[in-house]
Amino acid sequence: MLVFEVALDIIGANPYVPVPETILLELFVQAGKHKGPIPICGTINGKPFLQTLVRYQGDWRLYINETMLLKSPQRIGEIVHITISYDPNDRSVLPHPEFIAALDENPAAKLVFNQLSTSRKKEIIRYIAALKSEESVSRNVKRAIRFLLGQERFIGREPL
Repeated sequence: MLVFEVALDIIGANPYVPVPETILLELFVQAGKHKGPIPICGTINGKPFLQTLVRYQGDWRLYINETMLLKSPQRIGEIVHITISYDPNDRSVLPHPEFIAALDENPAAKLVFNQLSTSRKKEIIRYIAALKSEESVSRNVKRAIRFLLGQERFIGREPL
């Protein structure tokens, strides 16, 4: 684990900490890359987290959400203790079988889905995968198909 202390900062409404250059270089070695999002794990003030290190406006930032640090937007300027390392674990979320079946039954929706950006596909898959009841899954799979066909809003987005 790599360790550093740094003041919590904010861009817009997003609290973050800048990651020191020496820590970044070690993370790049651990990850085997220096571009694209880098999955990480660690602790903030002793509380474990999973997060993704991203580059924004030329700088690498570790965004700190309220799950990681309670009331983080109100704590700007506070010095936080961070431990961090590359997380090699697969974080893929598999599509719900009902969603896969619905896409297979609707070639037009499947074609649109396959043409979406990777991030938009993940957004739909994760949303459906996080639903608790089978009733919610069924209802939202139908909505997702209608969204892909341009017929209704879904997860806060206008129809395609």
